[in-house]
Amino acid sequence: MDFTTYWQYSDLVTRSLFFLLLALSILSWVTGIIRVLQSRKLATEVADDLSQQIQAKAPDLIGSDAATYRLVTEQTLLKHIGRYRFASERGLPILGTTAAIAPFIGLFGTVWGIFHALHNIGVSGQAGLGQVAGPVGEALIMTGLGIAVAIPAVVFYNLAVRINRRILYNANDRAHDLLAQSAKLASAQKLPLEKQATLSSSQRQSINGTHTEKQRAQPAKQYPSSAPSQS
Repeated sequence: MDFTTYWQYSDLVTRSLFFLLLALSILSWVTGIIRVLQSRKLATEVADDLSQQIQAKAPDLIGSDAATYRLVTEQTLLKHIGRYRFASERGLPILGTTAAIAPFIGLFGTVWGIFHALHNIGVSGQAGLGQVAGPVGEALIMTGLGIAVAIPAVVFYNLAVRINRRILYNANDRAHDLLAQSAKLASAQKLPLEKQATLSSSQRQSINGTHTEKQRAQPAKQYPSSAPSQS
């Protein structure tokens, strides 16, 4: 049965289902290709992008204590990882919906085609092969169209989910490395402050010691000057 014969036996409902499946097929192919390409690109750039985001935050954290440094770094990483997850899931509902409903649309077309065949038999009063073959072939074509639309959508969906798992793995792996580096940087920034505090305390002790020696020397100077006045 060619397309012309199929279109001749189809009615308004069958043609509507055909155009619906055609639209879902085009939408799933375009969405699936774009989603896979963008996910592959994001999987290669997510680690470097996280490093750049943390480096951009570093000047604002100079002089902060270790707890604040780690907290800000952790919140920044969580925020951007959430954005990566949201970006990687765009288009997946379209693929999932197409894969789920396309077979049922084809099945509905099959049921409608069989009903159409039985109606033609009832109207004509003849149950020969010529009266049944056309509508039954129409029904089988709708089943095939539904499966043909669903299979690419399922393939694209599973492929995109697999790549998205790699995106999150790379992001989490780099995030743990950046958290470890943030702890080291916070410790490195804390050491100069401790040295400065140690030097200032030693200087204060030396100043206090000098001041005490001066106070002890003052009575010794006053005693000789007062001795001649007593004689």
